[in-house]
Amino acid sequence: MPQIDRYKNRSVNIEFIAVEDFTNLPYPERLTLILITSGTMNGNLNEHPISIVAPGVLCLAENDHMVVTQNCIFAAQSFSFDREFLNSVALSETQGYFPSVPSIQTGLSLFQRDHLYSGMPRVTEKAFPLLFEWFFILGMEVQAQSDRRWVCRIKKYLIQILGLLEDLNQNREQSPVDLVLEYIHTNYTRKISLEDLTNCAHLNRVTLNKLFQERCETTAIGYLLSHRLKVACELLTHTDMKLDDIARATGFEYDTYFFKQFKAKKGISPTQFRNISRKFSTAQ
Repeated sequence: MPQIDRYKNRSVNIEFIAVEDFTNLPYPERLTLILITSGTMNGNLNEHPISIVAPGVLCLAENDHMVVTQNCIFAAQSFSFDREFLNSVALSETQGYFPSVPSIQTGLSLFQRDHLYSGMPRVTEKAFPLLFEWFFILGMEVQAQSDRRWVCRIKKYLIQILGLLEDLNQNREQSPVDLVLEYIHTNYTRKISLEDLTNCAHLNRVTLNKLFQERCETTAIGYLLSHRLKVACELLTHTDMKLDDIARATGFEYDTYFFKQFKAKKGISPTQFRNISRKFSTAQ
């Protein structure tokens, strides 16, 4: 910390630790995501006792106070980042001043301390494999810096991880709609049919769509589309990913279908949206 970007000759204030032992947590001036993959961690967070049984996630803000009181055998990884990393500008250009630029907001609620357990989002059995995969790839990107867009891809995975955790934290009930919402939030990157959603809820499509209309004011497939476009907007604003890569990352089988749906729902093309949302920023 920080990482030296060998392609753009700049410092990137992030760090990935493959074997996190909690000795130095929380890291100064950084937000930290810790993925606990096995075992149990007991400790005190801001003088309140906590216990996390794997699989679990702990979100630490820079001002938190964390002490491990009982070190059972556990395995964990951490990714920490300066808040400046959330800005959608070239990091070298932020030195010395703080321009008004788009900044990633997804998942920041996880680092707020509105209540004791706000830093320990729920991780379900279905969500964990996807979180583990994204965390693993994110760590590999930090170490490898495989091409000029490595920072861009890290932001992509960070948006996806924080977005999924935030969604899981908001839906703690297990009604049929919540089961489908969890399925969508953990599988939107893949092909999903209405049959997949009805099978998940164990309901027919009429009943499922009725429940979705009451809860979300749209159908199940309508919600799936809106969620995909929501993530796509984040990636358009905060990364320099190619449009066809964004289409694939958000579950659109064809980029032409992505363009069509984006224009229909947002009223402008993905490129126009990117230009407007990043009017005062420089692409990563």
